[in-house]
Amino acid sequence: MAAESKLQSKIIKLLESDGWLVIKTIQLSKNGYPDIFAFRAGKTIFIEVKSPTGKATELQKYRIEQLQSQGFTAFVCNSLDHFKLTMLNNC
Repeated sequence: MAAESKLQSKIIKLLESDGWLVIKTIQLSKNGYPDIFAFRAGKTIFIEVKSPTGKATELQKYRIEQLQSQGFTAFVCNSLDHFKLTMLNNC
């Protein structure tokens, strides 16, 4: 879990330095939603952070698919390089 927390912190710092308003979720009324919500200029992204060896649960995958079907950028991220590449391609 420590690897996830460190990666989350790095992602949050990068987003905030780029002008995003970032919310790190702790617990929501519904399970499975991504760890990080980020907002900027009318755009919202959702990021589920996993360690390099971690995998999203079936519920997390389902929630990401739900968000994507509504037109949001939502993804699972397991490294800083993966985050940067995904952001470059989507935001």
